[in-house]
This record gives sequence, structure tokens and C-alpha cells, in this order.
Amino acid sequence: MAMAIEKFYFTRGLGLICLLWWIWFRNGPTARRDREIVVSTAVATIVALFVGRLLAHYLPFRVRPFANPELMMRFPSELSACKAPMMRTWSSFPSDHAMMWCAVATGIYLASRRLGIIAFIFTIVFICFPRVYLGMHYPTDVLAGAFLGIVICLIFNHAMFRERIARPVLDWSVKYQGAFYVGIFLLSFELASQFDELRKLSEFLWKNV
Repeated sequence: MAMAIEKFYFTRGLGLICLLWWIWFRNGPTARRDREIVVSTAVATIVALFVGRLLAHYLPFRVRPFANPELMMRFPSELSACKAPMMRTWSSFPSDHAMMWCAVATGIYLASRRLGIIAFIFTIVFICFPRVYLGMHYPTDVLAGAFLGIVICLIFNHAMFRERIARPVLDWSVKYQGAFYVGIFLLSFELASQFDELRKLSEFLWKNV
């Protein structure tokens, strides 16, 4: 069950992306602010992923639990795709999944507390817990990633930054509506898949070019 949850796009984050789309299209007196939050949250999520990769690269390497013989533990991931070379060569700390999706959940919470609570529960149950259970991360990897993701999203959604970040995007969404929604759909897909296609492409180019 945990391996299936980890592989499905919906439980990997697509459900949270759907909530962001709902916030974007809901009407009301806070519609402008809602869209500003969605834009700033999307930017914060990309930044969180980038920061997570930088930290994993420059901090001391931490082997993932399922690949650490010193733990003398058997994880379900031993029978899954978690044994791919990339999973063994990328440091476990911090969890970039936790950083990304806690950033998204924070943005949802800023727009709607009720939806935000649901988003955080979703993130803990369907994104963070399976990665610990499967031996992909230690609990401290997830906690650190969650903290950093929340902080990054709060910074980008501060009133001083949010409007400046969102204004040109919202203006473009009105002026070039068709192109904007094509672009935002593609971005949503890449966020939901955590840029899997781009990662595979970059890995292929790195090895063959």
C-alpha cells in the first residue's frame, strides 16, 4: 500500500495542486489576494526544490535508511524502484518532497485555513509518512524539509514580496490568457510529478553529451 501511495501522482502531490487551482478560480472579495498567494506559492515551491537539492549536494552526504546496513532493518523499499542508482547517490537530508509539498500546503493554508489543515494532513499522511516507512528518508530528513518549506513559503507570501512577485504574472494572465493557462497547466504537471521528466532528461544528457 505504501509503495502504491508513493508512486501515484495524486498522492504524490497532484491533490494539492488541485486545491491551488480551486483557490485560483474561486470568486469573492479576496480573489486578487488568492491569486497572488497561488503565484507566490508556486514560486516558493520551485525555490524550495532548488534549495533542497543545493543542501543535499553541499551538506555531508547522508545515506538513505534502506541503503544503510548499519541500521540492520528491512524496508519494503528493498523490493521497489527505490533501489534505483539515483536513490542511492542522492543524499537523504533534507527531504525535498517534504520541502516542496509543505510549501504548497502552507500557501493553501494562507488562502484558506480549512483547506490548509486538509492539505497538511494530506502531506503528512500521503507524502511524508510513506517515504519514512519505505526507508527513503529518516524522520529528521522530513522534519527539516517540512520546516524549510514552510519558512520559504511564508517569506515569499509576506505582503512585501507577494504583490511584487505576483503582479507581472497576473498582468500577463489577463493579456495573454491562452498562453498563460497552457504554461500554468504544464507547470502544474511538472510540480505534481516533481519534475521527473526534466530530471530524467538532464540525467540522460549528463551521461551522453
